[in-house]
Order: sequence, then structure tokens, then C-alpha cells
Amino acid sequence: MTSASRILPGAIGMCFVGSSVGVSHALIDAPLFTAQALRYALATVLLVVVVRMVGVRVLRPRGVEWLWLGGVAATGMVIFNVAIVRGVEHAEPAVIAVAVAGAPVLIGVAGPLLEGRVPRPRVAAAAVVVTAGSVLVVGTGETDATGVAWAAVALGCEAAFTLLAIPVLSRHTAWGVSLHTIWIATLMLAGIGLVREGSRAVLRLDAAELAAIGYLAVIVTTVAFVLWYSTVARIGSARAALLCGLAPVAAAVVGIATTGRAPTLPVWAGIAVVMLGLVVGLRTPTSGAATPAGPPRVAEAHAVA
Repeated sequence: MTSASRILPGAIGMCFVGSSVGVSHALIDAPLFTAQALRYALATVLLVVVVRMVGVRVLRPRGVEWLWLGGVAATGMVIFNVAIVRGVEHAEPAVIAVAVAGAPVLIGVAGPLLEGRVPRPRVAAAAVVVTAGSVLVVGTGETDATGVAWAAVALGCEAAFTLLAIPVLSRHTAWGVSLHTIWIATLMLAGIGLVREGSRAVLRLDAAELAAIGYLAVIVTTVAFVLWYSTVARIGSARAALLCGLAPVAAAVVGIATTGRAPTLPVWAGIAVVMLGLVVGLRTPTSGAATPAGPPRVAEAHAVA
């Protein structure tokens, strides 16, 4: 089994991501692009402060790296958050959360290819098990065709968030990838918000919306991003992707507090299936294991926790 210290950051990060779906519901009536721009601007400031406190050197992107980092920002932050907020207008949060859980199937195959390796059948099979368990956890929920479409968009963006970072993660580490993509996303969202919502849109945000933005900026962005990319760099994208199965599990557990209802039997069965898939997929290979992407100094990212 991959040591707990190597997978714990990613597991915590995915639990935070699972909680974000319900929190994003508070932004349905907010000026969306402006709210998200404020979120990422705050996260940028916080991450810069933390980077300076721990003395991590963040490298300047060069050449084609700008395209990879821009792709992560556009898909994993801009489009993904539009899909989440607009999706919960048409579907229960559980329906959108299960899209995140479907990412292991995509990443488990595409990730190793981007890392120059052949996908391992055991990891790919475990990804399918984790995804199946996640579907049991959240159920199908209530939705319409638009909700299903936004869930599909969220799935693609969640996979891109990891896959597009692989080519630059080794050089920039979890810190650099997180910081660069966050400030790039801030500029993208601010520009779109200025055009679509106007320069005074920020004044329309109420207390509940500002609280949701603060939670998303600090917990889901600043902390979760570095935790996630640290795990990807340590154990590789294929095995790290299995942790996506924890997002809907976290959503189900948080649902107890928000709805006052205990999970049904299918939910508990789904949790058991997810745990089984994680155990199988995260086991340390006995031979011929490829070294995960990223240098040892990615361990510095643990300072965020």
C-alpha cells in the first residue's frame, strides 16, 4: 500500500473538493465570473504569502509551459466552476459531484500516457471500481438534460485539471503549478466578468456569497490545489486519480449535516466499494513500478497543511 503520508494530502484535497459543490450552490444568483475572480484573487494573495513564508522558489513559465498552465486555468478553474454553479441550478449537488468521481477512468488511462508510461491494468480496473462505488454513493439524484450536460462538462474539466498539469509539474512543483494557474484564472475571470457583468458587479455580492467565496478561496483553492498536485507528483496521476472517489463520499457525509438525513443502504454500499477500489489501486506495485512524476522537493508542499 502506498504510504499514508504520500496519499493523505490528495485525499484531504479531494474531500475539500467534494464539499465545494454544496457551497457553490450559494453563488447561483451571484455575478458568477466576478465572484470567481474575487475567489481566485484572494487565493493568489494567500498562496504568495505562504510561498514566501516557507521559502519556496517559484519559477517563471517559459515557452509552451504557458499553454499548459493556461489550459489548466481555463478548464480546471474557469469552465469547471461555471459547470458546477450552473449545474446545481438543474441538478442536485450529488449529480454534479459524481462527475468528479468519473475522472479516475479518464486519468487512469490518459495520465500514464502523458507521463510516458503504459497504463497498468490493475490501476485502470481500480478506477472503474472507484467510479462505480461513487455512483452508488451519490445516486442518480434529480436532474434534467441541462444538469446532465453540465455534469459532463465538469467531468471533462476535472480530468483536464490533472492531465494538463503533468507536463509542467516536474519543473514547477505543486507550488508553482498552483500559483501560476490561480493568477492566470483570476485574469481570465476578471476579464470575462468585466465584459459580461460590469465593473460594479462586486458590489452586488451579499454576506452569504462573500462567505462562500472565502471558503472556496482558502480551503478549496489555496489548500486543496497544493495538496492535490503534491500527491500527483508523489504517486503519479493514475493512482492519485483514484482519490477522486473520495469527493462524492465526502459529499454524502457532509449531507448528513446539511440535510439531517443519514445515508441509505446503497450509499453505505457505495462507500465500501470506493474503499475497496482505493485499497486495490493504491497498493505499491511489487515490481516494474514507474517512478511518479515530479522531483523529491515536491515534499515541500506538505507545509501548506
